[in-house]
Amino acid sequence: MNNKSMRIIRNGESLPLAEVPELSLPAFQEAILEGARSGARLACLCADGDLRLFAVLAEDAEQRLRVARTRLDGSRYPSLTPYCPQAHLFEREIAEQYGIIPEGHPWFKPVRFHQPWSDQPSPWGRQVDSPPGVTNFFQVSGDEVHEVAVGPVHAGVIEPGHFRFQCHGETVFHLEVALGFQHRGLERALQGGPHALSLKQSETVSGDSSIAHAWAYCRLVESLAGVEVPTRTDRVRGVALELERAANHVGDLGALSGDAGFLPTASFCGRIRGDWLNLSAEVCGSRLGRDWLKPGGLRHDLDPAMAQRLLPRLDQAWADSRDAIDLLWGASSVMLRFEAAGHLAAAQVRELGMVGVPARACGVDLDVRKDHPYGPYRQQPVPSSLAESGNVQSRAWVRWLELAESQKHLSLALADLSRCEQDPPAGPLPPLATDSLCVSLTEGWRGEVLHLALTDGQGRFSRYKIVDPSFHNWFGLALALRGEQISDFPLCNKSFNLSYCGHDL
Repeated sequence: MNNKSMRIIRNGESLPLAEVPELSLPAFQEAILEGARSGARLACLCADGDLRLFAVLAEDAEQRLRVARTRLDGSRYPSLTPYCPQAHLFEREIAEQYGIIPEGHPWFKPVRFHQPWSDQPSPWGRQVDSPPGVTNFFQVSGDEVHEVAVGPVHAGVIEPGHFRFQCHGETVFHLEVALGFQHRGLERALQGGPHALSLKQSETVSGDSSIAHAWAYCRLVESLAGVEVPTRTDRVRGVALELERAANHVGDLGALSGDAGFLPTASFCGRIRGDWLNLSAEVCGSRLGRDWLKPGGLRHDLDPAMAQRLLPRLDQAWADSRDAIDLLWGASSVMLRFEAAGHLAAAQVRELGMVGVPARACGVDLDVRKDHPYGPYRQQPVPSSLAESGNVQSRAWVRWLELAESQKHLSLALADLSRCEQDPPAGPLPPLATDSLCVSLTEGWRGEVLHLALTDGQGRFSRYKIVDPSFHNWFGLALALRGEQISDFPLCNKSFNLSYCGHDL
């Protein structure tokens, strides 16, 4: 890609805001469109209270990011979405947060159902907050078309989300997903930081991805503070992240088995997931990895004796996982069900800018650990885990391959840590750079996690933007249901297993 109007940076790199190119609005939009045409992804598009737009393009093959900004003359601008569908949810989010209206947006409606943060009026003219999920749903007309509403309260103990199906008999014509029920205002809460709660808030963006988000936050703060953590600290952080990945993939494979009515793997994996989670709890006291990481280092180190103790438990968890999941691959009736449901095409993945497991299940080779390496993945690359069919079976298979790679990474890392002396405890961080920008990426078990921060003249966060992988992928679930049977929705939904709160923030 030959886009000289945007500044090249690397994952985790910070730079003064003065060095971020400020383009005219037409040049800014053309730079994004040129990047998308050349194969780059719109990893982030966000605004701040000064009517500035910031864009981050990911050029994965070149292992680099491009950033630029523009300043709007008013609260309206021509929408990018008709020409770059990757922008569609970002533009709706910007409208809701700052009252900035993308004129000509084809799917213009609320994202999280809250009033603008700025003095601008709500684009939808509401005087008070609307209840989440109350919106004008797309409808398919016809005498034999019927509508099915599911949620936001569900039968299982899960987060709330609303799904509106337009069906003809059992066939789904269209699915619309309405979220916002889990909105907690995390991005606004992080403004003015870093403060005592900033790390906690980052850890709770999506509870089952605590390490992925905490590590993205730590790397961002460390970069702005000009601090580089020791190699051993990064190795321990890699252990934390791969344990999080393994536990969730085991849990998902078990849940997929349960949705297909195959109880042996479902029952075994429900227990075995706990074994993986308990490895994290052994180190930091939390099965979700809370309080394990901190900016500049670790709250709980993994000493050589503990690393040695964890190795046989890791081997046992892997052996049990392999035995339980091998039963699944040997069940032909389950494989037939998996192969018939939830098809998604690689072209759709690229057009929407999807990431993580759903992208790799379509053969789209995206993984931050490889494309924008950080920490231990610079020295110990993780091979891509890919499938091609883009159906439920492919998404399950990618999880299985990634589980095996996580086990290999963990075995090597724990063996290495059992022989290494501990680093001295990290001291307090220096003040953060003033009037700067930083973009930090990690690869969570769902996919790419992005944290972006702008600092003010005092080195405090003037804007903090988070993009969970679910933000990129929810619309992909809706596309995967088109032309499918509505009875396959639970199975297809679980094969994506997206985060409600990670989307709602």
